[in-house]
Amino acid sequence: MTLILALDFGGTKLAAALVNIGSRKWLRYERRLSPANPNASTDLKIMRSLIYSLLEDTKPAAIGVSFGGPVDASTGTVRLSHHVAGWENIPLKGLLEEEFGVPVGVDNDANVAALGEHRFGAGQGYDSLFYITVSTGVGGGWILNGKPWRGVGGMAGEIGHMVVDPAGPVCLCGKRGCVERLASGPYMAQNAREILEKEPQRRKGLRDGEVLRGLVGDNLTLLTGQLVSEAAAAGDDLAKEVLHKAAWALGVGIGNVANLMNPQRFVLGGGVTKAGEDFWQVMRQVARETALPEVDFEVVLAVLGDDAPLWGAVRLAEIKMSE
Repeated sequence: MTLILALDFGGTKLAAALVNIGSRKWLRYERRLSPANPNASTDLKIMRSLIYSLLEDTKPAAIGVSFGGPVDASTGTVRLSHHVAGWENIPLKGLLEEEFGVPVGVDNDANVAALGEHRFGAGQGYDSLFYITVSTGVGGGWILNGKPWRGVGGMAGEIGHMVVDPAGPVCLCGKRGCVERLASGPYMAQNAREILEKEPQRRKGLRDGEVLRGLVGDNLTLLTGQLVSEAAAAGDDLAKEVLHKAAWALGVGIGNVANLMNPQRFVLGGGVTKAGEDFWQVMRQVARETALPEVDFEVVLAVLGDDAPLWGAVRLAEIKMSE
């Protein structure tokens, strides 16, 4: 029995799973939400406890790791996390190899999820795809000619920081109007909250923010991207406005990438892709309008859901074993 250990360090959650090589079913699976104000050492401590709870007395043949932030995949060093403090230049691959004595592969979550969808999901049988994750942030990962394409420094695929609205709001990265600033879950919530706070009088109408307020009992700090989606589906005009802007930003990004690289498929995963039919319709239409008419592509839903990074980590471990 050859076991693979798959780890996922997300922006807001940590997950670990054990699988028999060749199997499509988890042997054991653990998931934990990050505590409030997490840092690298709390993340590592929680992940270590998940690992030992999964492994019991067994030992994996290899470990694959998905990390929610920039990674130098050639060395397995985490450069930083935009959402968790203290991850600057942490040699994650080295730490795990030292502790467990097996080959370890580490890459950023979007690249890893692209590997997962290509091997086990919506990308099976395709030579080229661009995977996009839309959740706490917006990231992208390439598969070109059947292999991951990371770019010269491992930073290929950063569609989240493609500027689509130069006059738009300032993103965490310092630029204005990035795809991530308009389309990620936390920023969608922030955009809705700011409108409600700035324009309380104009936003008193039944269909204009009322549903959103109702969902959080007027406590606007509780707003999330998912709640914005739910309110939009219930007919809240303010929520629809925010959701449409997010879908527009993502559509412009996808259309531009289609023109530039011409992949066969765009595969979308992450929380915001549960945003409903309206979101998908706007995003697909804008992508189609942005791309040249001659550029042929399709935008499909990821089939591995929240487990795409974990299944990609399995593939990463398989690759490490064959090196």
